[in-house]
Amino acid sequence: MPEPLPTTHVHKGRGAASNPEGRFEHTRHQAEDDGWMRDIEEVPRPATEVREERARSVISHNDSPDVGFDQAINPYRGCEHGCIYCYARPSHAYLNLSPGLDFETKLYAKTNLADSLRTELSKRSYVCSPINIGSNTDVYQPIEKRWRLTRAALELLAECHHPCTIVTKNALVERDIDILAPMARQNLVHVFVSVNSLDNRLAARLEPRASAPHRRIEAIRTLRQAGIPTGVLVAPIIPALNERDMEAILEQAADAGATSANYTVVRLPHELKVLFREWLTVHVPDRAAHVMSLIQQMNDGKDYDSNFRTRMRGQGVFAQLLRKRFEVAARKHGLARAWTQELDTSQFMPPRVASPQGDLF
Repeated sequence: MPEPLPTTHVHKGRGAASNPEGRFEHTRHQAEDDGWMRDIEEVPRPATEVREERARSVISHNDSPDVGFDQAINPYRGCEHGCIYCYARPSHAYLNLSPGLDFETKLYAKTNLADSLRTELSKRSYVCSPINIGSNTDVYQPIEKRWRLTRAALELLAECHHPCTIVTKNALVERDIDILAPMARQNLVHVFVSVNSLDNRLAARLEPRASAPHRRIEAIRTLRQAGIPTGVLVAPIIPALNERDMEAILEQAADAGATSANYTVVRLPHELKVLFREWLTVHVPDRAAHVMSLIQQMNDGKDYDSNFRTRMRGQGVFAQLLRKRFEVAARKHGLARAWTQELDTSQFMPPRVASPQGDLF
């Protein structure tokens, strides 16, 4: 019979240490080692699997008052970056997959994204407003090198002069400067690069397959040199873990040419509570209790509070201290608040949809 694997194990290049069932599953599995199993060092690394998906629609709509956009595109489900704190992990439960290792290894690519987007943008009822690319998973995660779905979406948006914003923590965004720079000259794009730590060792464990922090700072510099408005997101801030780098990140981002900045605190909805606690126990056991205590202080005594007024910034004394620190540093370095730049929606021209009858003009 196949040998069961340990329930918790540090997998090199992966964020989660286990693969618990999602909240909608009725069956739970528990692996046990009876002493006859192979040595733990021989546990194979989980491989990345990409499955093709035909999406019926690709534009999602959002009415949350604490989010700076109302439309978004996500070319992929799941994210190979493997950030252990990612608030999107619980969304994998809707696919009957685990928010743990499944989220970063069993990915879906919406292969008809460009065609579906073209159809939606061409509808008579469509009202143009900036589309955020990358609200649920990172659109420049490693598999984008092969699938190029993000680039396909940008090509279409550029074609019809549709404004967009991009959020990423991968320097692969530099690949698309040839599209982004002309869009920037028409005030159609704003890029945000997420940097939450300057400690390479910590980043390698928190977000194992994202670009290294210094590489993201360099990406800000490269984008700005190309004339592309670029901001930095210090997100998420995890108390007693990476919050000490806030001021240094803002300083380095400003030096690289960043024009705006924002921050959020860590959020732990649904299964993420268990996964994050597990990560703390595995990687920083001496600080695990302290980190969770501060997180609870910012969430009214709970691991997570979904209140729109406080979930992004937290509440309480520690949250107020973070807010003050951010405001002082951002003001010192001349960084505007992110999402305040108004992109131009007046240039939008609905794309043409291929017709079997052809076009008269």
